[in-house]
Amino acid sequence: MSDKSTRDHIVEAADQLFYQQGFEHTSFSNIADAVRISRGNFYYHFKSKDQILKAVIERRLADTRQMLQQWERDGSRPADRIRSFIHILTTNRAPIMRHGCPVGTLCTELAKLNHSSRTEANELFTLFRTWLRKQFRQLGRKRDADALAMHVLAWSQGVATLANAFHNEAFIKREVRQMCEWLSSYEDDAACETHADSEPRA
Repeated sequence: MSDKSTRDHIVEAADQLFYQQGFEHTSFSNIADAVRISRGNFYYHFKSKDQILKAVIERRLADTRQMLQQWERDGSRPADRIRSFIHILTTNRAPIMRHGCPVGTLCTELAKLNHSSRTEANELFTLFRTWLRKQFRQLGRKRDADALAMHVLAWSQGVATLANAFHNEAFIKREVRQMCEWLSSYEDDAACETHADSEPRA
């Protein structure tokens, strides 16, 4: 295992354990055991759990940016791209029902601990907020784009929290369907406005 791949394996294992067990309840030993390396080799790469946390957050930010870029490429219309965000709930419904939202649970835990990395973790939400705001602006909702972005974020977080509490897959699917129907109403409004603007004036 190369130096780079060893570090990557540590960060990947820590990412999963922080999500499944929580940051506070994950030890150096847990991560080392998951990667199957000696403690000495482990400490060569990371001297503290806070250093690992920073690397995990950086990894999540990078992965999120790549995902948003992929949605940009795949979605021809802003509403289609917003639906990609909404459908995370169904795509990841199994882990969400077991552990909650990986972003929400980490941010909540670090806030409770008053951890110094909580601001960096919150950047994950900021990435989604900024991206969703951009999509709503392209949908023609320039004045309330940020409010709509926050509404989608809040709705999805509420669904993830209750899905984790009640382990109800049907609930997730129903809420996702309602979110998509809600989004379609804004898409229809935008289409009507575009049509009205394109009509010749008397």
